[in-house]
Parts: sequence; C-alpha cells; structure tokens
Amino acid sequence: MPDSPIDKLKSQATEAQVIEVLRSIYDPEIPVNIYDLGLIYSIEVDATDAIRVRVQMTLTSPNCPVAGTLPPQVEAKIQALEEVAEASVEVVWEPTWTPERMSEAAKLELGMEDPGEPRFPRPGFTSMTVNRSRRDRPGTHGPGPRRNIDNADQDSPGG
Repeated sequence: MPDSPIDKLKSQATEAQVIEVLRSIYDPEIPVNIYDLGLIYSIEVDATDAIRVRVQMTLTSPNCPVAGTLPPQVEAKIQALEEVAEASVEVVWEPTWTPERMSEAAKLELGMEDPGEPRFPRPGFTSMTVNRSRRDRPGTHGPGPRRNIDNADQDSPGG
C-alpha cells in the first residue's frame, strides 16, 4: 500500500528533525557538524506504522579514530527523538568521502574557497612551510651569520 499523505507529512517532519539532530553532532577532529561535513549519504524515514529511520553515513577515513563510537552516537541521538520507534545507522565506504561532499557553509567554516583547497591562515588551523638551507642546522636558532666557505678561517674567532 502506498504511503498516505499523512505518512508523507510525518516522514518529512521526522526527516527535518533527524537533520537537526545530525547538525548537533560534530566530528571531533574537524569543527563542522557531520551533516554539513557530508558524512550523511542518505536518510530514509518509514512512517507507515511506527516511525523507523535508516541512515547511511560514512567517515572521512576508514582509519577514523571515532569509527567505533560515532555511528552508535548518531543512532542513539536519532532514537532519542520522541517520534522515532526505531533507528539504524549503516556505515558505508562507497562512494569515498571527499571534501566536495561538504556544504558551502562547511567550506566557509573551514576557510576553503574550492573543494580541497584550504585557505590559510584561519583561526584554529596552522599552515607551515619549512625551507631549510644547508646553513640551517638542527639545534641552532636561525641561520646565524653568513659565512663564505672559501674564507672560513677569516670569520673564525681569533683568525
């Protein structure tokens, strides 16, 4: 039996609530919520009898340190919605997450003009270029005076 108009309205309202919940959950390493980060691939709401929510999500990497805790946290927060009778979260790896999946708001928050192109400096982020010449040696505080190698004994003390 097809969804009734009331079931469709319930589904839409519940999906909006689920999105609100997802926007309250943040990746601990990136200061952006998981919804705008693009980690949520799909939200399915079945409101035929009791409301059931199924979410497919990914992580920024299979080696993500919160791989074991973030999906259960997402499931628990959705399940905590009063209208939701059942919630399930499935972690998928295809398609692979890339910065292009991020919302425009997330890109702005992270200082990214285009996907994959960080713009620095940005509070909370550091960009550093190390350009060490031969005269910059570990344990020194800067390059020191320039020395002419051919006339090194002239620059040495007492010489």
